[in-house]
Amino acid sequence: MAERLVGRPAPDFTMETATGDGKDFGTASLADYKGKWLVLFFYPLDFTFVCPTEITALSLASEQFKALNTEVLGVSVDSKHSHRAWINTPVNDNGLGQLSFPLAADITKSVARDYGVLIEEEGVALRGLYIIDPEGEVKYQVVNHNDVGRSVDETLRVLQALQSGGLCPMNWKPGQQHLVAK
Repeated sequence: MAERLVGRPAPDFTMETATGDGKDFGTASLADYKGKWLVLFFYPLDFTFVCPTEITALSLASEQFKALNTEVLGVSVDSKHSHRAWINTPVNDNGLGQLSFPLAADITKSVARDYGVLIEEEGVALRGLYIIDPEGEVKYQVVNHNDVGRSVDETLRVLQALQSGGLCPMNWKPGQQHLVAK
């Protein structure tokens, strides 16, 4: 049975990455994001069809995330070399082009497994997205079927709601009233 992550410390990780500019390799660990919010998202595989629509949309929203003290990290079971090749492939050829965040390589599939998104029989991750607060607690998780892309607008809305410090009703948006507990 699946175990919940929301309200618990985020599973620790350290993974090799391809930098968003496609020029270098690095590493990313949960500790690197201490003191900042983190949008950690999993996608199935490089060089697929739905994935680049999500990855490039998140990258285009980078200034909005940065304004909210939030970093973004993408993860798949592909290698850092595959990530770099995809970033360096032109968009017209199903590539990503330059990104505002790195892509992490979960070659061992251990991070996808720890976050509960690994499809064991296929060896790929579902579309899982997690918002982790500056202290390392998972505040939000959503997991989609791999045929359906996620929403950047909804991710930003939920992030802002979490950062607002109040009780936020359905469809709450910044500037709207919080609910008052009675």
